[in-house]
Amino acid sequence: MRELSLHILDVLENSIEAGATRIELLIEEDLEKDFLRIVIRDNGRGMSEELARQVLDPFVTTRTTRHVGLGLPLFAAAAERCNGELRIQSKPGVGTTVLATFQHNHIDRAPLGDLAGTLMAAILSEREMDIHYKHTADGRAFELDTAEVRRVLGDVPLSHPKVRQWLESTLAEGLASVQSPDVT
Repeated sequence: MRELSLHILDVLENSIEAGATRIELLIEEDLEKDFLRIVIRDNGRGMSEELARQVLDPFVTTRTTRHVGLGLPLFAAAAERCNGELRIQSKPGVGTTVLATFQHNHIDRAPLGDLAGTLMAAILSEREMDIHYKHTADGRAFELDTAEVRRVLGDVPLSHPKVRQWLESTLAEGLASVQSPDVT
């Protein structure tokens, strides 16, 4: 995949399919230490230790609509190409954590890509769940928690056109605030 946001979207979709009602997406960039860390944690149904070890095999999937599961193996390969790794921790009935690390400035590291679009796709999914997103980069931080937004909105759905517009602009501004300033 050309963008890490597509890998993130795949894991978010896995979390949603696993019945998660709460998903955390934490992204940490540190240019001085030259690392990028992506953590996706959910409270879905989780997996046994055996299945958690096997999901990096492209011929292991829990989906019945196809016989291969390439999402996590491709994400792991992307991390390994950039002197990083992908680890999975899971416990049945508790949830799953996917941790991917990358050498930030590695020549083969894909760009983060359209994180706002990825988050909007997950937020507006048909399943009722909340996402806590926190992105830090060299001392700058942006955070959005849809549970807090829902508390403020009351009965107004996140899919309401004005709320959707606010979410899109908030994500765009927040992501711009954590991006590295241009060197001129």
